[in-house]
Amino acid sequence: MIRCRLLLACWLFSLTPSAAAAAGIVHEKVFGPETPTGPYKHPASFTELDNGDLLLVYYGGAGEYANDTAIYGSRLRKGARKWTPPVVWAKDPFRSAGNPVIWQAPDGVVWLFYVVRFGPTWSDSRIQCKISRDRGRSWSDASLLALEAGMMVRGRPIVLSDGDYLLPVYQETGHDTEFVGPDSTSLFLRYDRRSGQWRQTGRIRSANGNIQPAVVEISANRLLAFCRRGGGYGPGSRGYIVRAESHDGGWTWTEGRDTEFPNPNAAIELIRLVSGKLLLVYNPSMSERTPLTAALSADGGNTFPWRRNIAEGPGDFAYPVALQSADGKIQVVYTSHRRTVINRAIFDEAWLMQP
Repeated sequence: MIRCRLLLACWLFSLTPSAAAAAGIVHEKVFGPETPTGPYKHPASFTELDNGDLLLVYYGGAGEYANDTAIYGSRLRKGARKWTPPVVWAKDPFRSAGNPVIWQAPDGVVWLFYVVRFGPTWSDSRIQCKISRDRGRSWSDASLLALEAGMMVRGRPIVLSDGDYLLPVYQETGHDTEFVGPDSTSLFLRYDRRSGQWRQTGRIRSANGNIQPAVVEISANRLLAFCRRGGGYGPGSRGYIVRAESHDGGWTWTEGRDTEFPNPNAAIELIRLVSGKLLLVYNPSMSERTPLTAALSADGGNTFPWRRNIAEGPGDFAYPVALQSADGKIQVVYTSHRRTVINRAIFDEAWLMQP
């Protein structure tokens, strides 16, 4: 079975664009070890601009806890096949930068969120941001967005029905590189368009801790969040994706509860598609970041009857970020090969719903 999965994974990644399109999914290697931004390339985030371009960001350097990491950005112009060479968009002269998130707001402003680590672990991080008013060609100075120790960002904002923005963030506690503390919590920063200010919401708390929330608005004021679990990374650290709901626009949240979905202490993605269906991308394992699976719900996240693997086989396929582009296609960016390769998969709802 393992050999068959490996052959399938190799086959998918070797498909020509036309053959892959016939199979219903296209895979692209965006950047790998040959890209001279350091061996470490993880995690990636991307957004589609109002002119059809794609902007992609990641943090690169010698390793996850290296002090030389910086935020790199690249552009795929509409109709082009080649991404521009990555260049530094954010860097602290004294500290490590990581976990970038890029997103264009409805008013055209492009937001770049990222963390700066003030100590040896992520529990020493703070959130900073920059903005661009020319589709990412130039950037403002950096501004501190969250000052408390351990505050981090991973997911893109959503626009609420009243026009405000909701940015998923989290606070990671403890000083252990291999364990997420049980008092780690997910929360959100809500942006008031009238005042131009970000305000913290209430927190999602759960028995084992939770981080890196992904959020969708089901209806006005009703929100659903799925979160990465806390705990460790080993086979004995059992855990599931954590679920919580809000019924007041994200200001307060129910207690986080385990879902049916296994989670190997890895990031997940949840977005709402134009059709109204919800797309969940995750690793359905207690301890392995393979396979990477897409699941679809037509009932507001109560059930996810359609599931297909985006990438599978030996290795690691993790930290998915998904969007639905203007052409209706679903695009997922994720990393692999021990956080040295950034990949993009493109498919549609019909492929995902095939029996």
